[in-house]
Amino acid sequence: MRNQETSAQAPGDLKLIEDYALLPGVPDEMIDADGNLRPGWAALMTAFDTLGPEELAARFERADQYLRDAGVFYRKYDGAEGKERAWPLAHIPLLLDESEWLTITEGLKQRAELLERILADIYGANELVARGLLPPDLIARNPEFMRPLVGIKPASGHYLHFCAFELGRGPDGAWWVLGDRTQTPSGAGFALENRVATTRALSDIYAGMNIHRLAGFFRDFRDALLAQGKRLEGRVGILTPGQHNETYFEHAYIARYLGFMLLEGEDLVVENGQVMVRTVAGLKPITVLWRRMDASFIDPLELRYDSRIGTPGMVEALRNGSISMINAVGSGILETRALSAFMPRLASAILGQDLLLPEIATWWCGQDAERQHVLDNFDAMMIGPAFSTSLPFDDLRGTALGAGIPEHQKRTLKERLAASGAHYVGQEPVQLSTAPVYVEGKLVPRPITLRVYAARGEHGWTIMPGGFARVGSSLDTTAIAMQRGGQAADVWVISSSPVEQISLLPREGEKLMRNPAGSLPSRAADNLIWLGRYAERCEAMVRILRAYNARLAELSNPDIPLLKHTRAYLEAIDIDAAEALPRGLLQAIDSAVLSAGQIRDRFSPDGWLALNDLQKTAQRFGTRVQPGDDATRAMTVLLRKLAGFSGLVHENMYRFAGWRFLELGRRLERGIQIARVSGWFTGKNAPDGAVEMLLEIGDSVMSHRRRYSVSAGTQSTLDLLVLDPLNPRSVIFQLAELRVQLETLPGGIDDGQLSPAAKLALQLHTDLVIAEPSSMSQDALEKLAGNIGMLSNLIATAYFT
Repeated sequence: MRNQETSAQAPGDLKLIEDYALLPGVPDEMIDADGNLRPGWAALMTAFDTLGPEELAARFERADQYLRDAGVFYRKYDGAEGKERAWPLAHIPLLLDESEWLTITEGLKQRAELLERILADIYGANELVARGLLPPDLIARNPEFMRPLVGIKPASGHYLHFCAFELGRGPDGAWWVLGDRTQTPSGAGFALENRVATTRALSDIYAGMNIHRLAGFFRDFRDALLAQGKRLEGRVGILTPGQHNETYFEHAYIARYLGFMLLEGEDLVVENGQVMVRTVAGLKPITVLWRRMDASFIDPLELRYDSRIGTPGMVEALRNGSISMINAVGSGILETRALSAFMPRLASAILGQDLLLPEIATWWCGQDAERQHVLDNFDAMMIGPAFSTSLPFDDLRGTALGAGIPEHQKRTLKERLAASGAHYVGQEPVQLSTAPVYVEGKLVPRPITLRVYAARGEHGWTIMPGGFARVGSSLDTTAIAMQRGGQAADVWVISSSPVEQISLLPREGEKLMRNPAGSLPSRAADNLIWLGRYAERCEAMVRILRAYNARLAELSNPDIPLLKHTRAYLEAIDIDAAEALPRGLLQAIDSAVLSAGQIRDRFSPDGWLALNDLQKTAQRFGTRVQPGDDATRAMTVLLRKLAGFSGLVHENMYRFAGWRFLELGRRLERGIQIARVSGWFTGKNAPDGAVEMLLEIGDSVMSHRRRYSVSAGTQSTLDLLVLDPLNPRSVIFQLAELRVQLETLPGGIDDGQLSPAAKLALQLHTDLVIAEPSSMSQDALEKLAGNIGMLSNLIATAYFT
């Protein structure tokens, strides 16, 4: 325990530690039970003292800025869908010595193997129940027991491939297992981002210590999944519930980091017992799915019938052995809290060993003696649900100390426990050790738990050398969860000798292989094409609004014919010009962000940052912008940000199918917008000044001056904006680009025959090649815009249906 004596034993020049040691005594990660600094902390604290409070605060802000720039978020559920929240980094890493980590590693490898054997028995021979080692009710009544999976052997030969374990340190310095995560363990991707952010702030300190790298863990797991996919002759994907999941950022991040496809249930279809991915090149087989979706939602035919995110027939594919699920469907049963009561006995019976890492003392109340023991010691017990899901009676999702439950709830809970004890457990309270957290220039203690990851490789289980620490927002141990204000810290495992510099790059002497272009899921292609369209639509709106407000500022009369004519056009596209920043424009920006959010794994962090910056800038302008000159300046700012986003995406995206669909969206929308606005501003009812305004909207004022030796007129303007193949803003230029992309896509030219979309693009382009400006009436241009819109329908029919 930490006290005044501890402070005296700390090195005198470590001011942060001296102040920290004066705080009320609690078990601590930095100082051991004998009052000595644990390995590594002295060097870290000395470095902090040398930097001083101002420099340290600046460095921690640098880490936060990196996370904001990278778009790292989690979803906090305070409504129907929740809101994205900035990632809460606890800036001081947790330090663990290599020798201590070896003890943890050996204990978790043993535990992972034990869990594998238990799960294999539950869905196999069921001998543990027959031998009396597990109560039948604990399995049969468990919401996570997937009865349709009984007897199905995994295609890989193993039920578990990726697990996480919650650990806590007790007052004696020993580590205890607090829980197992086998359903869809989260946090590994966040651990990588924690490491990057922390080393950004403490790069010089990190470089001076022998810290084990994380990349090797992910490299080995990636290689194991790829090898498994090759054996089954298919692809590897990550299955996500979608962008409204609280850890969707991590799903996209891991998919991008490891080079796997990120898939949702609607991307998949089961044909003849084989799971197939809907891609723009047709159905393609997939044989390994790293599941990040709860098991009950996987298949609405055989599991949860109301699932809208699953794939019908998935269980049948598992029966056929055509798909390997990581982890096996039904593995969530191992997260049952009541299992902790039986783990020591199971370890002895199955492995012939005692647990290397002890379990929290647990009493399952489905047994008479255990239930009575919990009732007799209710105030001294942590009371919680026996199963991994919430109770059918109340909102007790986690655990609560009996003595801390209000009296009226305590009476009700005791009655329910006595009547339906199988739904409850009692557990020995664990006093968690604390970690130092930097708050306003001082170190303060906060309770901490450690989440450690295990992955099955080609040669057995490997443990991530570090992991993910959750730090409470107060001394209350229930405030550790992210949803309750907790923070996340990096974990440094310190070696006494230099460590290998590991990355996902090819090893020395390994032959460099260029992977073939991946198959693009149809859903991703659909979102890419709409992202391109929304971005162009926003630009068209901004250009018209800027031209309108510039003239309003000059003339100060909104009722002149040109402005009335412009307002009529804007009203036709649901834009209210009376609003300096119309809701229709904000909705278009939001739609672009929504489409991009669906494809985070295929989107560069810089592009995502640029798009979010555009959205935040527009929201910041809000109602503060006034019509006229103020709105003109605001539109110029938005236009620059739109140009920056388009430039980033256009220049940085690899020219795979994804880029082609984004390009299709841009060209479709630009062609439609230019055709319609050209017809409106050159029509019979167009007032004076409309042609000049159209050239400004079409960003072609300078081009017109150079191209023609006459003043702007209807014929020259239509020639430039509709028929000039060298003008990147012209309609014919868009159709030429559409032809190229459509003919290059899978199925664009099949056995010498053009696809319907490619044929229509060729026809429209040919019509404009031979057209004259005089034939480009308002009706003709409106029809042209409609025909370009038909291209979009043909593309959807060919690739998204």
